Amino acid sequence: MSWVKAYQMRLRRKRLLIRALRKRRELTPVVKRTSKIRKGDTLVLTTLRNERIRLPYFLQYYRDRGIDHFLIVDNDSSDGSREFLADQPDVSVWHTASQYRRSRFGADWLNGLARRYGHGHWCLTVDPDEFLVYPFCDTRPLKALTDHLDTYRRKSYPALMLDMYPKGPFDAQPYAEGQDPLEIACWFDAGNYMLSRNPEYHNLWIQGGPRGRIFFSNDPAKAPSVNKIPLIKWHRSYAYVDSTHMALPRALNHVYDREGGELPSGALLHTKFLHTFKEKAAEELVRKQHYKGSREYRAYHETVGQQPDLWCRFSERYINWRQLEILGLISPGNWA
Repeated sequence: MSWVKAYQMRLRRKRLLIRALRKRRELTPVVKRTSKIRKGDTLVLTTLRNERIRLPYFLQYYRDRGIDHFLIVDNDSSDGSREFLADQPDVSVWHTASQYRRSRFGADWLNGLARRYGHGHWCLTVDPDEFLVYPFCDTRPLKALTDHLDTYRRKSYPALMLDMYPKGPFDAQPYAEGQDPLEIACWFDAGNYMLSRNPEYHNLWIQGGPRGRIFFSNDPAKAPSVNKIPLIKWHRSYAYVDSTHMALPRALNHVYDREGGELPSGALLHTKFLHTFKEKAAEELVRKQHYKGSREYRAYHETVGQQPDLWCRFSERYINWRQLEILGLISPGNWA
């Protein structure tokens, strides 16, 4: 019965919020500048480990789009990430040496920070290798998008995660600190996606792209999902369930028009596949801190030694958001 399922979901959300409160105790402030957060500010939340080389461009990209403050959990980096972040005037950073998998892969930590500092703010939850692209992003700041969403009383904004990759082996062109990773990883799959509706959480479940095509070619149904809801007008009663793939309450997952129309959507350009990927995959395979005993990283490790080329004759070279709209991968909805 529908009321029974709704009640179960409320209990599940309460349990997640209790976990978030408990897990927040694992975080030790390194530099906390949260007193600078003002009403109407847009926030970025992320968890990272050993991403020093990516951080300068990551921070600048989102600053250029109008992000006001960054809330970052450093999971025991050893490459100077924490020290670099502590020097940034618009960043608050927490350190933890606790196990990533026991925080539900960082979701508990970020749910706790969002509950404490994100209430009433638009919060964008992304990884350091993810770059949000939305219609008109070349001429309009992120606040223009959130103002539009506020006007139509929409509380969440979805994005298809597009895996970006170079042409040729990953390590053919080294990535330099501060460089736009899309200068190297500039190709993506325009099709090759499987879509279904999750009957429990009501979110769309999307798989495919180069990871389904190459790393999980023998069983594409086990490929990582590429549907995300990274941008939410946060309320202290909200919680992410599984990374940013779905959230509670379930109304946050209703980001598609069930009548066949189009609602606003964007894309997360996912730049995992750079020259650093081989070392990262090997490290995460040993740490076993990812989903299902790092099944995804086992698939990466087994394939990456063969110097795979993710490019194929159907690959598209990224140009801009308009290209993604033409391909049907993002939509302005009624935003013009």
